[in-house]
Amino acid sequence: MISMLVVFALLAAFMTYVPLANGSFSGGGGALPDTMVQLFGKILCFALLAVAMDLVWGFCGILSLGHGAFFALGGYAIGMNLIYATADDKLAQITDAVARDEAVKQSIFSVVGQGEGPWPWFWLLADQFWFQALMVLLVPGALAFAFGWLAFRSRVTGVYLSIITQALTLVLGYLFIMNEFGLRGNNGLSGLQNVLGASMTEPSTKAWLFIASGLALMVGYALTLFLTQSKFGNIIRGIRDDEDRVRFLGYQVEGYKVFAFVVSAMMAGVAGALFAPQAGIINPDSFGPLKSIEIAVWVALGGRGMIYGAIVGAVTANLLRSALTGGWINTIGFGAVSIDVSGVPWPEFWPIVLGLLFVLVTLFLPRGIMGLWHDIVGLVWQRLFKARLVEGVTPPHDPDDEAKIRVAGTSLSKPSDRPRSNRDVVASA
Repeated sequence: MISMLVVFALLAAFMTYVPLANGSFSGGGGALPDTMVQLFGKILCFALLAVAMDLVWGFCGILSLGHGAFFALGGYAIGMNLIYATADDKLAQITDAVARDEAVKQSIFSVVGQGEGPWPWFWLLADQFWFQALMVLLVPGALAFAFGWLAFRSRVTGVYLSIITQALTLVLGYLFIMNEFGLRGNNGLSGLQNVLGASMTEPSTKAWLFIASGLALMVGYALTLFLTQSKFGNIIRGIRDDEDRVRFLGYQVEGYKVFAFVVSAMMAGVAGALFAPQAGIINPDSFGPLKSIEIAVWVALGGRGMIYGAIVGAVTANLLRSALTGGWINTIGFGAVSIDVSGVPWPEFWPIVLGLLFVLVTLFLPRGIMGLWHDIVGLVWQRLFKARLVEGVTPPHDPDDEAKIRVAGTSLSKPSDRPRSNRDVVASA
């Protein structure tokens, strides 16, 4: 197992290197372009989203295909404040408070022909950053609680639960596109250029958002690790492996699943809130079914049930996507054979690449990249220290290999506490 300190050290080093390489706090112009700072910041947000997904799928066995909705809701919640602040900053020359407020409303809603009339009730505190930051947690959390309570009490599980979560995402997406919530419909909230009075055109602002994304990932990692290594973690692992058995022991399974689902949704909301200002826009596309499926692929790619595996999967997939769609890769070579791929429309082909990636991982890396890494390290250790093993010195073992779920003094012996492989998940679905 990789120590949390190792993960934090790598993140801290990365968070230090990027602003220094960009010269973010000295006006920019460094070796690393501003666009890369924003790209890395968004990837850290995706990594936090993957960690949130791993909590419910890797440890609790809930394959949610609705986490894109929680991510989008967090982005919309903070985006309301950012678009208000951006419009208010542009209209600073209007000194009359009432006239300025009306002008801000016109600036925000005239794009969808809704500039007339009073503010929608849920926009009344959009100018208060603290309130919208609170909504980043409360809105996804409340939706997850309501949905989870109804679904889990009805004992909906497996592929049926996945379909329902996907349906939830689709319904919310259509409602936002139809502008049922007064959030500018298909246009979304764009032009998010003002963050707490700081302009997103400044390299220092981009760097601070990048650092904030890294810190949020650290907090999310630590929280997930704390939960999964506690008694709560043992119980949700038991739910993942044999829900009926845990229920037979007297535990309220639904309560544990709802709690994990709510915490995961809140983490996804935070990821969306940090992503929106770095992308400069949040729109109903974030509710798309592909986004939620993509999150599951990230976790499967890195290795589900290993928190750092979710991070590795998200980083790997999004770097590959940026490399292909951004023109970083023009040729693909295999020995003496070189193929020109500069003319391939990668943005349109990316869903195909993503699906192929998932199939290959399921067939050849059932435990993901980090599962393969564990196997390689274990093999190398065994060969290097084989002589010492004979003398009675045992190598460090993965605690997942001989885990036991202890519930109310009853020990449920498990041959392995490691989550099922991606191949098993596909087969059971």
